[in-house]
Amino acid sequence: METIVLDSIPFRADIAELRRSLGMPGEAGADDGAARALEELAASAERVARPKAAFRISFINERSADEVVIDGIRFSSRVLKVNLDPVHRAFPHVATCGRELEEWSAGLADPLELFAGDQIKELALRAALDHLVTHIRGRHAIEKLSHMNPGSLADWPLPQQAPLFRLLGDLDSLIGVRLTESFLMLPTKTVSGIFFPTEATFESCQLCPREECPNRRAAYEPGLYKARFGAAGAHG
Repeated sequence: METIVLDSIPFRADIAELRRSLGMPGEAGADDGAARALEELAASAERVARPKAAFRISFINERSADEVVIDGIRFSSRVLKVNLDPVHRAFPHVATCGRELEEWSAGLADPLELFAGDQIKELALRAALDHLVTHIRGRHAIEKLSHMNPGSLADWPLPQQAPLFRLLGDLDSLIGVRLTESFLMLPTKTVSGIFFPTEATFESCQLCPREECPNRRAAYEPGLYKARFGAAGAHG
């Protein structure tokens, strides 16, 4: 199965959300120059933004205690292996705000504009990810998806980006995303991982004890690793 590209993803910056993230008042006054400047910045971003996503419909070839082979590519993770035990297919993916928006933000100089631009890129990334989830669920009749991403747990560390990128192919050419030698992705507002059908929702956050995480999506459950994944010890 070839990698599928989604590159016609609509994007409109949510001004109310931008105002909240920037600590601006909820309502703009008639003579609010800052509000007008933010709206102009968002409109400028919308003109160039092309958020994108790429994914594959992949199949599980092999399973062992702490590894799983997906479309011939081996991944090392006890948690990933157990999560994929009940299923026969998975959806490796990458979603990004897009190189166009990254280049646009590089032209900003004012500190407030730089921060606002970063928030706009985050919104564009979220638009790409939401579009991808809706596409997979709709096209493949999946009611509930869970996902894992490399680097979110010690059990599946950041270097596992390498086999994920090998599986998805030339993402630089496909959607303008490249992997650095330190396994970080460019543009920076990019996420990668594996979606899988599930009955019980799983988030890596459930296994991660890190406090004050701005991206936490679920509460930490200290006993979950031992109960579900069959081994003792903390793997957050």
